[in-house]
Amino acid sequence: MKLELGKIFIKDIRFDDKTHVKDGVLYVSKEEVETLVLEDDKLAGCHVDIARPGESVRITPVKDVIEPRVKVSGGGEIFPGVIGKVSPQVGSGRTHALEGCCVITAGKIVGFQEGVIDMSGPAADYCPFSKTNNLCVVVEPADGLETHVYEKAARMAGLKVAAYLGEAGRDLEPDEIITYETRPVFEQAAMYPDLPKVGYIHMLQSQGLLHDTYYYGVDAKQFVPTFMYPTEIMDGAIVSGNCVAPCDKVTTYHHFHNPVIEDCYKHHGKDINFMGVILTNENVFLADKERHSDMVAKLCNWMGLDGVLITEEGYGNPDTDLMMNCRKVENAGTKVVLITDEFPGKDGKSQSLADVCQEADALASCGQGNATLMFPAMDKVIGTQEFIEMQIGGWDGCKNPDGSFEAELQIIIASTIANGFNKLAARGY
Repeated sequence: MKLELGKIFIKDIRFDDKTHVKDGVLYVSKEEVETLVLEDDKLAGCHVDIARPGESVRITPVKDVIEPRVKVSGGGEIFPGVIGKVSPQVGSGRTHALEGCCVITAGKIVGFQEGVIDMSGPAADYCPFSKTNNLCVVVEPADGLETHVYEKAARMAGLKVAAYLGEAGRDLEPDEIITYETRPVFEQAAMYPDLPKVGYIHMLQSQGLLHDTYYYGVDAKQFVPTFMYPTEIMDGAIVSGNCVAPCDKVTTYHHFHNPVIEDCYKHHGKDINFMGVILTNENVFLADKERHSDMVAKLCNWMGLDGVLITEEGYGNPDTDLMMNCRKVENAGTKVVLITDEFPGKDGKSQSLADVCQEADALASCGQGNATLMFPAMDKVIGTQEFIEMQIGGWDGCKNPDGSFEAELQIIIASTIANGFNKLAARGY
């Protein structure tokens, strides 16, 4: 598959009577956005606001982050199986992205895993979305709505708004166009016979109970490991629907901008032959973990991979899936490098991962989520701080009357995200 990604750089967001892009500014019709969201009768209210880098603004509880995009040519529609048609598949043709801006959904808490984004102050250094111009969509559920129903309504609201905004870039000439291509597996292997064949094992959060991710609209816990063209992921085939710990939550934005895929493409044809993605999930039952890790190792062997990178989403129980994949892939003859974050306790003295194996001898750390930070009071809160003490990373009594609070880094969206889209790391000595 060959994908042209046209980037339209957005330097600001402003409200206007109609939605359009001019001179790098995204003008948004607030009324049209709110009307679009409230088409869903499961939502009783919608408030739209703007948060810019450097402002004294806090957004919480954050549910998802999405970059506005639109399919321009090549077949397929954005967010296939969720917003757009499921067929034809995405991953080819031309897609335009409004880069530098995001849609951020927030609202009353669903579980306890929704996070915080500070647009300034010490916490802003840990979050990539403190540097983007953000259209914040705060949704209010109808009375008596069950949590899973509310989660879906909030998820769909964000995706619909992102697709709506993406249309503003359909007929524009991008500021930059980058082309990505991966060919059918045997053809791809023959292109660079002298380079090591490298793949990416992409583990999706799929444990249920608000821990869900969607692949062409299918709940990830319903499929078995499969091959996927990297460009499909870059083109919206995977969307987030989970409420895992904010620090390593892979938002829909991160699926668009998966750093492992982007870096593998940068090295492709130079020092590696990037063969593609093996998509798998994170299971609850031991038999499923065993079955799916067996299938992952089989796919690595079938593709003739010399090496793979593996990332997970979440921590604790998924660490077992991570280690099973590592052990079986290594034993099948493919070298493995793991990418993950760590949770060794506030003092850093506990075991960093819930599971280990002797084959896990090459690991890139994305930092540890248990370290604490003081969050100063902000002039403006988009959403509500009502739930800070029960969100992951907070605790009873951590919030002060002036709106400041102390919490672990894991309350910040993407602070230690386990695919490397962050600034933290750990060194081994």
